[in-house]
Amino acid sequence: MTGTAGTVERVDKLFEIIHEDDELLVLNKPAGLVCHPSKNGELSSLIGRVRLHLGVDATPHLVNRLDRETSGITVVAKTREAARGLGKLWQARNVYKEYLAIVHGHVPADSGLIDAPLGKDEGSRVAIKDCVRHDGAASQTEFVLLQRFTHTAAPFTLLRVVPHTGRKHQIRIHLAHLGHPVLGDKIYGGDEDAYLALVEDRLTAGQRAALIVPNHALHARALRFTWRGQPVAFTCEPAAWFSAFAAP
Repeated sequence: MTGTAGTVERVDKLFEIIHEDDELLVLNKPAGLVCHPSKNGELSSLIGRVRLHLGVDATPHLVNRLDRETSGITVVAKTREAARGLGKLWQARNVYKEYLAIVHGHVPADSGLIDAPLGKDEGSRVAIKDCVRHDGAASQTEFVLLQRFTHTAAPFTLLRVVPHTGRKHQIRIHLAHLGHPVLGDKIYGGDEDAYLALVEDRLTAGQRAALIVPNHALHARALRFTWRGQPVAFTCEPAAWFSAFAAP
């Protein structure tokens, strides 16, 4: 079983389907869409759109969740049995996850492993913000350099990123800890007030210009795991704006 962006089917603009069968629905979540239900109607969340697609009698379960501004592969189980089985795979870390990230600056190393424990950032005004701290949970993120480039005279790097653990905001925190925050990151990019301003609907023109892009440049590109005794692999490419930003 494989899925690629080349075989994506569009369904009433609800989302892009990478793969669908009796148990699984694998989607390319767009940046800017929350996974969980919101108060703004079914179209305002991924799970709401999934229910519109599957019908009123469906009981979909989100197997993995992406931050609102992160795009890419999201797996939905159509049955409780499938959700339990997939949940065990994720808990046992038997899933290969691969991301693409555009970060500020030219990363000097061609590859590396960021090994830094993560926990709550108690000094931040952002309630959901975590940070590197010695008493945090063990966290490891591997990266490989794909391209160093400049955009409007500023240095950036395109990375392939593989998280070895699954902590909240792990990739974003680790890359910022490395000194190369993700492009457009409103929490870990250096001005956490940008996130509060977004939530409070007071983001200024100056803050938008500093962020450069509307959503942070992090994309969940690939997933691989064994399902029903068979290896499965799903991939999808980032949106056109992401690829164009990193184009030579």
